[in-house]
Amino acid sequence: MPSRSSVFNQPLHMLLATTLCAGISSYSLAAKTTTSATIPTADEQPESPWLATPTISSDPKSGSSVGALGAYIHNFDKVSPASMFGVVGSYSNTDSYKYGAFARTYFDADDQRLMAMAFKGKIINDYQDFLGIGLPLQSTDSIEVIALRYQHRLEGHWYLGPQLVSTHYDIAGGDSESQEILDELGLEGFDSNGLGIALAYDSRDNQNSASSGVALDLNNVAYRKSFGGDVSFDAYTGKVSTYRQHGNGHVLAMRTEGRWTNDAPNSGYSSVSLRGYSRGQFLAPHMTMVEAEERYKLADKWTWNAFGGLACLYGNGLSCSSSDNLYPSIGSGISYTVKPEQKMVIRADIAIGKGESQGFYLQFGQPF
Repeated sequence: MPSRSSVFNQPLHMLLATTLCAGISSYSLAAKTTTSATIPTADEQPESPWLATPTISSDPKSGSSVGALGAYIHNFDKVSPASMFGVVGSYSNTDSYKYGAFARTYFDADDQRLMAMAFKGKIINDYQDFLGIGLPLQSTDSIEVIALRYQHRLEGHWYLGPQLVSTHYDIAGGDSESQEILDELGLEGFDSNGLGIALAYDSRDNQNSASSGVALDLNNVAYRKSFGGDVSFDAYTGKVSTYRQHGNGHVLAMRTEGRWTNDAPNSGYSSVSLRGYSRGQFLAPHMTMVEAEERYKLADKWTWNAFGGLACLYGNGLSCSSSDNLYPSIGSGISYTVKPEQKMVIRADIAIGKGESQGFYLQFGQPF
C-alpha cells in the first residue's frame, strides 16, 4: 500500500488543475473537416442554443451532491465546432459546495481554440478512518482556481499552445485532534501558479461523442515560486483515446492515460482517475491507467454503456508489480442524447472499485 505520507486527500486545487490540463480537452478537440456546424433545412427547426442539465454524484468520501449545469452554445462560423459558455454548481449533504464558470471556444475556421475556467469551492470531509490509520479526522478544503488554455492549428489535425493554472488553496482541521494529524502529515494549503505547453492531435469525427478517430493530448505544467506561487515542481500528462464504430451505431472507446511529477509535494501527486474512485483518495508521484468502454446503441437517443479499467500508482518506493498499487474499476450506465445536432449527452453511471470504492454519477458529457 502507498505510504501514509503519500495517500492523504489530494487538495481540490490539484484536481481542478488536472481537470483543465488533462481532462477539459476531452470536450475541446475536434477535427476541422468533420465537425462543421449543421445547417437546418427550411422544414427543420434549429435546436435551442441553451442547455440545462442536472448533475448528481455520490461516493463514500465526498457524500452525495446535487447540482446543475447551464450553458449557451454558439457557432462562430460554419466550419468551427460549436463553442460553449456555461456555469456549474453543486451542493452536498456534507454542506460542501462547488461553483464556477467555463468557456470552450472554436473560431477562425477552427484554427484557433481558447478554453477557460474559474471555480471556487469548499469541501468538508468527515473521515471515520483517515487513510486507513484507524483515526477519525474532520477537515475543510477551500479552493479558488483560474485556468486557461490556447491552441493554434499547426497542420492537419495537430494543435499547439500555452496553458496557465493559478490556484489558492487552504486546509484546516475541524477540531484540534484533526489539525494535529494534518500537521504531522505536513498537509497544508499553498498558492500555486504554473505555465505549460499543450500539444494535441485529433482525428475524431465529433468532439462531444466520437464514433471514429484518435485523440492525443500531451501537456505539462511548470509550477514555480518565481511565478508567485509557494512551491516549484513539474507535472506531465499524456492521454490517447481511440474510437471504433461497429454494428448498428455501437462504439468501442478506449483510452490510455498517465500523469508523472517531478519534485512535487505530496499534495501535487497523481491520483487514480477511474470512475468508482474519489480523486485524491490514493496518491503517488506517478499514475498510469487503461480503460475500455462499449457504447451500445439501444435506440435513437439512448445508449447502454459498459466499462472497465485498471490504474497503477507508482514512484517513491511504490511499484506496479504489487497488487496493493493496482486499482481496478468496472461499471455500467445509460446515456441520453440531449442535443442530437451536436451529439451532446447526459449520462448516469454506477462504478465499483476495490475495497469500499464506488460511485454513482449523473453528469453531462462523455468521460472521454
